[in-house]
Parts: sequence; structure tokens; C-alpha cells
Amino acid sequence: MPDLEFFLYVSLLISTLFLLLNLLKRRTLNTSTLNLPPGNMGWPFIGETIGYLKPYSATTIGAFMEQHISRFGKIYKSNLFGEPTIVSVDPGLNRYILQNEGRLFECSYPRSIGGILGKWSMLVLVGDMHRDMRLISLNFLTNTRLKTQLLREVEKNTLWVLDSWQENTPFCAQDEAKKFTFNLMAKHIMSLDPGKPETEQLKKEYVTFMKGVVSAPLNFPGTAYRKALKSRSTILNFIEMRMEERIQKLHEGNDVERLEEDLLGWVLKNSNLSKEQILDLVLSLLFAGHETSSVSISLAIYFLESCPTAVHQLREEHEEIANAKKQSGEKDLSWDDYKKMEFTQCVINETLRFGNVVRFLHRKAIKDVRYKGYDIPCGWKVLPVIAAVHLDPTIFDQPYLFDPWRWQNSRVSSSSGSTTPTSSNNFMPFGGGPRLCTGSELAKLEMAIFIHHLVLKFQWELTDRDQAFAYPYLDFPKGLPIRIRHLK
Repeated sequence: MPDLEFFLYVSLLISTLFLLLNLLKRRTLNTSTLNLPPGNMGWPFIGETIGYLKPYSATTIGAFMEQHISRFGKIYKSNLFGEPTIVSVDPGLNRYILQNEGRLFECSYPRSIGGILGKWSMLVLVGDMHRDMRLISLNFLTNTRLKTQLLREVEKNTLWVLDSWQENTPFCAQDEAKKFTFNLMAKHIMSLDPGKPETEQLKKEYVTFMKGVVSAPLNFPGTAYRKALKSRSTILNFIEMRMEERIQKLHEGNDVERLEEDLLGWVLKNSNLSKEQILDLVLSLLFAGHETSSVSISLAIYFLESCPTAVHQLREEHEEIANAKKQSGEKDLSWDDYKKMEFTQCVINETLRFGNVVRFLHRKAIKDVRYKGYDIPCGWKVLPVIAAVHLDPTIFDQPYLFDPWRWQNSRVSSSSGSTTPTSSNNFMPFGGGPRLCTGSELAKLEMAIFIHHLVLKFQWELTDRDQAFAYPYLDFPKGLPIRIRHLK
């Protein structure tokens, strides 16, 4: 992992130098008449970027954030990613930013992200084009499809992975979670079956692609970024071949109804997107659906391993569901079964709150904004830090404790006996506003079904000390090594 940190730091430095020319071209903003939040702009050009992104335990907000909140408060100014920035750990401002997407603020990720995910990626699109792309995804993920076809695929892929686990043979749980979510998204998007040669080859290219997403954006021979661009091209060629097959079937009128079973076929039949737009959409959804869900499942395995009381309560809940299935003669889980997983939803919420897969969001002010007496100038970068709100002791009682019971009532009920009011306004693991994650319900379904079979089949323990770190993306440096034992 030190190599990864090195490349990350190099990436930040290179990216900042590229931004330097743009910064020099900009007209200097006269801030003397503005009431900017307190803060430190750091070194010239690179600002405080390296300190902000220095790796830290994912179940904390990190020393950098702690020091800045203590010194400047919950809203402060800085210089990050080569741009003047307002950092917010204030829940009110965070909601204000997300709810005013497109009016006062807009998405503004580093240019290198768009370079590798594609200019039509939903992550980097803004305005009407993002709205249209998002609507396409939402229309495909209807409640009917989620409750029937997708639920079956989630359970099928869960069992395919879990049934391959061998007792008393250590393995990396993070890799298994990634295998599960990749296979599911490959099936969901392009009807690829797990274990097939074409699926495995695509997975191999995707792993190379992902290494480039989190590496220094250096487009030179031998770099991870160059290899990722090559893998991106290979992946897009593969998607395009699948696209041509479906277009041919549409022209011939063959299996038209089955075309709509996966996202690629559905988009071809129900949208007017160009080939380039469809390719970037499919790649970005493969990325979004794989990465966040696999990390969330890994976090659940990690947190539950050290919380046997929660595992016991989960097992009771899922044994009741499983016994009811046996009595009725049914085998597969249904949507009604999923809705009975009440404590499981508490575990999912707590995993997302405590683990914070998405630490912060990239936004930019597109108008001059005034909030709580502070000025946010047009053109400044704005970072709503979701993780800091989820770990705020004034909002969540004992925030650094994994406590699923806090979610059981309308008031946060702690295992320690204390209670704290809870509000969905302060819980935003999937973002909010017009850019609320379109796959949030699918992600929670994946976690619930995976947990259902996990607790019914196994007991597990860590075989080596490991924990999640924020780089700022989340990762287990050792891959979360575990050993399982089959339950009788």
C-alpha cells in the first residue's frame, strides 16, 4: 500500500501543476470585501491538498479534519485540488448545497476522473444531460424489476460466491465482495453469467482499469494510468460488440422482449443516446455499482466480526425467515422476505454511517452564495463532507461505536441505553438532492441478501489484523483476510 500512497501523492502534485496554468489565467478575485469563512489556504498552488488526502482510518474523520474543525469551525476555507475551496462539515450547509444542485452549485470532479470514466459519465455530467442520463437509469430500475428479476439475480450471485468458500482456508473477503458485485453488475448491465470466460476476461480488464482510476494521471508507457486507458478501450470494445448484437436483434425483431432484461438492451430500445453516450453510461454504472457496494459489504463483514451480539440478532431474524420459507415450500427469497429484514436494515444503515464509503462530494458554486453570514464566491470549489456529519457526536450518540440498535426507533436507541433524536436529514450515505444515487435501493438489497446467507451459513473471524483506510477511497490494505466455519 505504500506504493499506492506514493502514486496518489504524485497524482495530486501533477494534477495541481496542470491546474496552475488555468489558475494563472484567471482574474484575481478581490476577496477583501467578502466575509469568507476562516481557514488556511496553505502552500502556493498545492494548498493543503496533500494533508487533506493523507490516508487515515475510515472510521474517523482523520487528523487533518479534526484539527481544522477545532481551529476554524464546521465551515472553513482552504486551497484543495489546486482551487480555492469552502469545506463544509455543517449538516445544514451540506443539505443546502445538495438541494440547490443546478441552481447555486454543480458537480465539479477533478478533470482526471472525467478523462478515464468518460465525458458522458454520470459522475461528471451536469445540467440537463445528467438529468436525462439519471432518468434513464431510474426508469430501468423500476420497483417491479427490483422486486422480481434483480432480487433473483442478487440471491443467485450471492450463493455462487458463498458456496465457493472453503472451511478453515483463509481468503480475502474484500476480493470475494468485489467478485459478487462485479458479477451482479455484469449480469444486470449486459446479461453476462458468472464464471464464463468472457465475464472473467472482462473482470481482469476492469481490475486494471480500476487501478488507473486511483493512480497518478500520468499518461506515459508503463504507468497504471496508461494501462487503465488501454483497458478502458478494451472494455468499451467489448460493450460495443454486445451493443451491435442487440442492434442486430432489434432489426431482425428477434427476442425483442428479452432485450429489455438488461440495461444495455433497455437503453438501446428506449433512448436516443448516441453510441458514445451509451458506452460511457454503461462503463460509469459498472464502476459505480461495483465499487461502492463491494466496499459496503466488506465493511459489514468487518464490523459484524467484532459485534457478536449483532450477528446473533441477525441470525435469529434470518432463521425465522428461512423457517417460514421451508414451511411454505418456497425456496427463493421474495420481496416480502426482504421487507421482514428489519434489524438487517439497521445493520446496513449503521455500516454506511460508520464506514462512510463516500467521504465527501465535489461541488462548485455557480453563483455568489451567502450562508450563515459567510460568502461563497462564484467559481469556488465546495466540498460537503458527509463523513464528518455521520461521525459528529452532537448528532449521533457515541458516533465511533458500531451500534445498529440506534436505528430501531424514531429516536436513536443506543445499546448503552442512551437515546438521541435521529433525522434522515443528517444521514446521507447516497448523497442527496437531484444527484441522489439512482442505485441506492439496489445497493441495500445486495447487502441484505448477502448478509442473509452469510449469517445462516457461516461463522467467521479475521485471520490478520486489518482495518479500512480512507485514501480517500476506502480500502482494506490486507484485503480483509478471514476464515469461515460452516454452521451445522
